[in-house]
Amino acid sequence: MASTWVPDVSPDTPFSLANIPFGIVSSSADPAPHAAIAIGIHVLDLKALSSHATFHDVFPALKNHPGIFSKPTLNEFAALGRPVHREIRKTIQDLLSSETSRPEALKDNAELREKALLSQRNVKMHLPMNIGDYTDFYAGFHHAYSVGALFRGPQKALQPNYTHLPVGYHGRASSIVVSGTPIKRPVGQIIIDPTAEPKQPTTAPSRRLDIELELGCFISTPNEMGSSIKVTDAEDHIFGYVILNDWSARDIQTWEYIPLGPFNGKNFATTISPWVVLADALDPFRTKCLDNWTPLQPYLNENKKESIFDIELQVDLITPQGDATTISTTSSKYLMWSFPQMIAHHSLGGCPMRTGDILGTGTISGPTPNEKGSLLELSEGGKKDVMLYGMDVRRFLKDGDTVVMRGICGKPGEKVGFGDCVGRILAATPVQ
Repeated sequence: MASTWVPDVSPDTPFSLANIPFGIVSSSADPAPHAAIAIGIHVLDLKALSSHATFHDVFPALKNHPGIFSKPTLNEFAALGRPVHREIRKTIQDLLSSETSRPEALKDNAELREKALLSQRNVKMHLPMNIGDYTDFYAGFHHAYSVGALFRGPQKALQPNYTHLPVGYHGRASSIVVSGTPIKRPVGQIIIDPTAEPKQPTTAPSRRLDIELELGCFISTPNEMGSSIKVTDAEDHIFGYVILNDWSARDIQTWEYIPLGPFNGKNFATTISPWVVLADALDPFRTKCLDNWTPLQPYLNENKKESIFDIELQVDLITPQGDATTISTTSSKYLMWSFPQMIAHHSLGGCPMRTGDILGTGTISGPTPNEKGSLLELSEGGKKDVMLYGMDVRRFLKDGDTVVMRGICGKPGEKVGFGDCVGRILAATPVQ
């Protein structure tokens, strides 16, 4: 990968020239949300870039899409499909390369650089997509096994269907927020005394507020209702990826989930990282799914052996006092099901996937104690303290706690990352 002429691009930045993630920003100079990409500590304002007279000569694929980077979301760009995304990303890489073939387009144009190359500190990040639907899967094998073992014992940890299909449920898209948005502790029905019979719930703030470390996938191009997406074609329907924290109120979830699954225990908030890493940027980091010992139905059989990614994932917990502790380090390689398999299964019955829909992997955990992607696992169901810096402890989240999730892959100078996925817990609204 060539170097960039953009100043102050550290070898350790997750926004190297090898990345070029897309997001939606606003600034004091232009408060209307619009498209940008991240490079080092800067953003390249694509709306400002597209205002230049030579823009359509540099980006011929966008000639019939005027103002596409002035939109408040990336949906219209995503809907153009992966070949266009690939061409635009490569062109931006060329414009930002030290050896660019078009220096006059940006590198040597001081006036345009002044307008288009901004500090990340001077922009506000917004939700990158207009999200119509959200589906959360359960593809993390080690999480599924360890949580199942907590409640059903090791012999019955996995449900009989787990290795036959990617288990999922429909989540709530309206409560998906961009990194940095505060998260209010939810209120719901909970059981105070689990030993009492009959069970008697009370309505109160959740006492077992948790995190779920996930990878999210945005859909680019749709399928028609009544049709399905082949697993071998599913890659063409993927726009890009984000880090996703599906906040979970375990006590609300425990009481409500039988027989239809999660509801208020999940629908109050989901946080995503601000930058969408395009599918092509993660191609070098492909790896094989965890072995599945069950023969699959033909529609789930992939031709590719390497259909998931080896992304280094990290979760930090920052207390109200400002003390930070890394509570988990794991990898996205610990998935049994790939996104193409999730898409193929999701659309099998004719469900129409739409541009901007997001799929979550479910919690990603590894096999060792320090690789767990939820406090439910780290605390062994709330029975064990998770040690924090300064002799503080947690079993679940307290008001004022901040959770920071990160994902990164690649070597220095060529790192690919998503930006921080951050949420701070606020006190619940008093029960009326």
